[in-house]
Amino acid sequence: MGTSEKLRVEFGAVWDAAVGHRFVDELWDGSLDPTVLTRYLVQDFQFCDAFLALMGAAVASCDDPDARVVHARQVGLVAGDENDFFHSSFDALGVSTAERTAPELAEPTRGFVALMDGARHTADYGSCLAVLLVAEWLYLDWATRPNFTAPSDPIPREWIDLHRGADFEVWVAFLRAEFNRVNEGLGPAAAQRVSAFFGEAVGLELAFFDAAYG
Repeated sequence: MGTSEKLRVEFGAVWDAAVGHRFVDELWDGSLDPTVLTRYLVQDFQFCDAFLALMGAAVASCDDPDARVVHARQVGLVAGDENDFFHSSFDALGVSTAERTAPELAEPTRGFVALMDGARHTADYGSCLAVLLVAEWLYLDWATRPNFTAPSDPIPREWIDLHRGADFEVWVAFLRAEFNRVNEGLGPAAAQRVSAFFGEAVGLELAFFDAAYG
């Protein structure tokens, strides 16, 4: 069992609570209140810049040229398709410019920005991967429900589709493999640092879903 799997087990209760959250259920079954969806998307958009910066730090600190290319290509996807999704959704939902650019930040949003900035400032590839892996793997988990039909509302459906499918599965598998590779044989202090980043990210994912309900 690799480091990613061990940490997934260690923080499994919180992880599963996030994946099975009321927000996710309502997103899937089409019953999510538009106010809740809007609040969630507005807050999520606020750490897109920090997330891109963290991805850039992974590019810079990566120790393998081939892996660096994979990271760099994914930066383009996030800056493209995902960024476009937010703006088109905000247009459809009637979100003002002020709410897009300078809303009042929920506590988990501030926490996530601080966590991503903290991982980036370490300039440590394993620490950057810890936060990236949680953000992407946990979303793949909740967005993959084989026996469910995606909602008809185009905004929830596109948000789900951005976090599932063969290409996204390959991306998450890559992150897991890289995380396992670079964390093999770490000393106690480094292993604790990486575990702390991973665990805090899982907790913030759950808190972020809670915050969508105000």
